Amino acid sequence: MLAERTHDEVFADSVRAQLEIIESELLRAAEASTPMVTEAAQHIIASGGKRFRPSLVVLASHLGPEADPAEVVRSAVVVELTHVASLYHDDVMDDARLRRGAPSANVRWTNSIAILVGDFLFARASDIVSELGNEFVQLQARTFARLVQGQIAETVGPSDGEDPLAHYLKVVADKTGSLIATSAVFGAKVSGAEESVQQAMAEFGEEIGMIFQLSDDIIDITSDVTGKTPGTDLREGVPTLPILLARQSTDPADARLLELLDSDLSDDAALAEVLTLLRAHKCIEQARAEVTRRADLARATLRSVPAGPARSALEELCDTVVTRSS
Repeated sequence: MLAERTHDEVFADSVRAQLEIIESELLRAAEASTPMVTEAAQHIIASGGKRFRPSLVVLASHLGPEADPAEVVRSAVVVELTHVASLYHDDVMDDARLRRGAPSANVRWTNSIAILVGDFLFARASDIVSELGNEFVQLQARTFARLVQGQIAETVGPSDGEDPLAHYLKVVADKTGSLIATSAVFGAKVSGAEESVQQAMAEFGEEIGMIFQLSDDIIDITSDVTGKTPGTDLREGVPTLPILLARQSTDPADARLLELLDSDLSDDAALAEVLTLLRAHKCIEQARAEVTRRADLARATLRSVPAGPARSALEELCDTVVTRSS
């Protein structure tokens, strides 16, 4: 006789089923009036991804009295389309060659097409969010403004006298934390959750969003099993948490590391050397400690969220982000 399934197992199956529906709707939302635009717009979506933002929408939608399944799907599609659209623009600005292991859209269709496809997906997200009501439209617009400001700040860099690390953390909050916070709030809103729960989810989403990016910063240096070549950010001159922490060093023993960080890392031997030095440097443990600290803060915001399988799943995310950076 089969053992009776637990409430958590039933909940997990329900979440997976919702995400499968969302996946299909994402592809449908990216359909255009011509095959070429449809193919380009579905390019990143079809290559997969963590679907972290839709997952947060679904989990948060269980925190209130009841959520309309159609509104949960719309909310999840809106935030993921917005995220995907921003990736098209990011790849153009970064002159990226690969995205999720496949040629990026700018390589396959040119920069101009990639930018326009990103615009098309932003437009589709705006159309769909209008079906959810004015509060959702306003939050989406404000989130989009933060995304753009974060990208501009990253492009311009810190101003004279500004702390580079503080500048970077603000960029991460705007570029990554804002949309993930909106994902959590959208889910709570469609469920009819209390205002205090919505606020808690906004704080949780912002924090967990930053943590995921900071974890990626560490993984770029420490892991050889990722979707991109280790040291990609280093080679492209992208400031990340471990690098900014390493640059704060005044230890004479770090002279070679600092010299390499300021050098041309297009050479494979130079990149391998700087990766070796960074992996042995205290900046990695400092970065991991910051991830752990922020994970604790994120977990604390969930105290005002109703207990249940959804909150448990959100708490598990706090553990996951720490584990993935180790």
